[in-house]
Amino acid sequence: MTTIGAAPAAEVTDRIRDAILHGDFVPRQRLIEADLTEQFETTRAAVRTALVALAGEGLIERLPNRGARVRALTVDEAVEIVEVRIGLESLCARKAAERLTDADAERLRMLRGGIEGAVTRGDLVEYSRLNQELDALLRDASGHATATTLLERLRAQTARHQFRLAFHPGRAAQSAPEHIAIIDAVLAGDAEAAEAATRAHLRGIVELLRTLD
Repeated sequence: MTTIGAAPAAEVTDRIRDAILHGDFVPRQRLIEADLTEQFETTRAAVRTALVALAGEGLIERLPNRGARVRALTVDEAVEIVEVRIGLESLCARKAAERLTDADAERLRMLRGGIEGAVTRGDLVEYSRLNQELDALLRDASGHATATTLLERLRAQTARHQFRLAFHPGRAAQSAPEHIAIIDAVLAGDAEAAEAATRAHLRGIVELLRTLD
């Protein structure tokens, strides 16, 4: 296969990551370099670089003499990651409340309305997407680069569990007011309330994760 116009390693990394997070590649599925090279129209070198990067993120595991496979995260591991996220996300919420710009405030108001509308319609796919958008906005608004980098890696590892929780019976009705409370506290510039609301929301996720098989 010609390498002219082949996708660069960074793009291949993003595309494989997205495939894992969206369930196109499932836990414990082997990732064959030759297949990935063809699928993503790139070079073997770019695929190898991508797999090394994703192993560093904890999304895949490299097996001696057996290539790579999608890492299967246990519920216990997911709980531990969310427990770590509590400290980081509550910090970002506090910083976002302290540093909120007019542009970010407007985006938050739009997200607030979108979240309420999605729950009213029972559109759980849209609700899940808006939650991810809210998380990203709060990280950006916090201006805390270190926390943002760590959170992006941690959230990637638990994305499949988070998606499963979004469709848990009654979860949206419970979590939507929690998200609204975070938004309202940030909009009010109340750093302590934003931090407390974020901690309460994530503790609820921990408790729900512990009920999963």
